[in-house]
Amino acid sequence: MEPGSFSHIPVLLHETIDGLNIRPDGIYIDGTAGGGGHSSEILKRLGENGRLICIDRDGDAVAALEDRFGGDPRVLIVKSNYGEIERIARDGNLPKADGILLDLGVSSHQLDTAERGFSYLVDTPLDMRMDTEETATAADIVNNYSEAELYRIIRDYGEDRFAKNIAKHIVKNRELEPIQTTGQLAQIIAAAIPMKVQKTGGHPAKRTFQAIRIELNRELVVLEESIDVMIDHLAAGGRLCVITFHSLEDRIVKNKFKTAEDPCICPKNFPVCVCGRKSKGRVITKKAILPSEEEQETNRRSKSAKLRIFERA
Repeated sequence: MEPGSFSHIPVLLHETIDGLNIRPDGIYIDGTAGGGGHSSEILKRLGENGRLICIDRDGDAVAALEDRFGGDPRVLIVKSNYGEIERIARDGNLPKADGILLDLGVSSHQLDTAERGFSYLVDTPLDMRMDTEETATAADIVNNYSEAELYRIIRDYGEDRFAKNIAKHIVKNRELEPIQTTGQLAQIIAAAIPMKVQKTGGHPAKRTFQAIRIELNRELVVLEESIDVMIDHLAAGGRLCVITFHSLEDRIVKNKFKTAEDPCICPKNFPVCVCGRKSKGRVITKKAILPSEEEQETNRRSKSAKLRIFERA
């Protein structure tokens, strides 16, 4: 990869940096550092005693981060999944963080690099791996999952009302020949969706590609398992900022933050709490922060973004 070729326009940049409430001597973790857009702004606000841990599972992103920040003694760059934050902190002998950031969007680099297989707009091998060192690809899901399993992920992760018909078409077509490219899959999906819907509902393959990508990279599973761990890893007053891009992610973050703020499971008519569950802090964003109209106009990929912030007690 050419130096500097990993490009990604950071979404909700100023809102996120403000939300982190950065202290010059603090410890911050960018759990999805990508091309380093958010990380760069964090570094601008850190003094010589501040620390920044940049984590990404994508080898191209890590190479770009090394190129951009590798000479800065305040920065630790780790190729890993943000779900490993506790282990990374333990291995680096790092104390609890003053701020953690997750930007859950697929990077512009991943979408625009045809051979990565994320895009339904070009015909390329079905890949979709966030970490190219993993062995399983999107083609394995498409060709090996049962019709019932395909239906489940397209329904649940793609929220596509034609999930059953799409799954049926995939299985029917792969019996004739393996489905190996994004173009093949996009055509099969289009054939399963009524033309009148295609004319008004955006690209017919969008939801199914999202579903397969989420399943392959375990995106929602990792998010669900990691929110509580990250909140627990915050120092007092530390903040967790999470940027989501679709309702499934946002629902997980919203519910996890709400429970962390008010974990009591006692019946509402109990005069006092007897379950013993204590609040971990407070939700800063009672409503999610959305991109400005100006940002949505200049960066179309920001349109579905939502930022939620939690502060540790």
